Amino acid sequence: MNKEEAKILIDFMEKIGYRFYEPELLYNALCHSSYAHEQKQRGRKDVESNERLEFLGDAVIDLLLAEYLYLEFPEASEGVMAKVKAAIASEEALAQIARDINLGRYMFLGRGEEVSSGRERDSLLADMLEAVVAAVYIDGGLTAVKKVFLSYFAKYAKEVVEGKIVFDYKTSLQEITQARYRKLPEYVLVNEKGPSHMKKFTVELRLSGKLIAVGEGPSIKEAEKEAARRAIEKLKGD
Repeated sequence: MNKEEAKILIDFMEKIGYRFYEPELLYNALCHSSYAHEQKQRGRKDVESNERLEFLGDAVIDLLLAEYLYLEFPEASEGVMAKVKAAIASEEALAQIARDINLGRYMFLGRGEEVSSGRERDSLLADMLEAVVAAVYIDGGLTAVKKVFLSYFAKYAKEVVEGKIVFDYKTSLQEITQARYRKLPEYVLVNEKGPSHMKKFTVELRLSGKLIAVGEGPSIKEAEKEAARRAIEKLKGD
């Protein structure tokens, strides 16, 4: 890694309060595939995509959450624990935790991802968090992961259990509409504009043909999630 990249790693380690024994692990975790591809085209051989770390991080987060929920909520049933774990391991929740530690500021992205607001995209932030969790796990074990990240996961787990926050908006909305109306929401793409690297999609959410909410986002998936979030707010207010 070069000096500029090394400085970013030092700043991030200070941010999360953990100093890596092997900083190369963190470097790998912060390298998006777009950045790795660009750097390899320039002849660099020390830059690898973080995709393998994402795979491991997903499993580590599952273990961290399962143990936490089992120990902290002894009265919770298997079904309740599974539902809370799914919510906290969702893309939306992981992206929020990534924002809590300002992860977007420290990621290494290719030019295309930079201009398309990759640093703010839920999917990219969630994947990057998984990679960083994996890097901490390899470097310092589960104890280090708990030290760095457990407080963030625990905070949101408690809020989900208490019904104070929703992360998986589409699933939550589906549960609400099925229970209240015995209907499933319908998502309709009504607009798509902008150049290929800066698309903006608009989705309408309908229930039995009636417009409930509208969502916008840089992808159809993000627009649907925003529409679902707005629909939940509206239905809870009714």
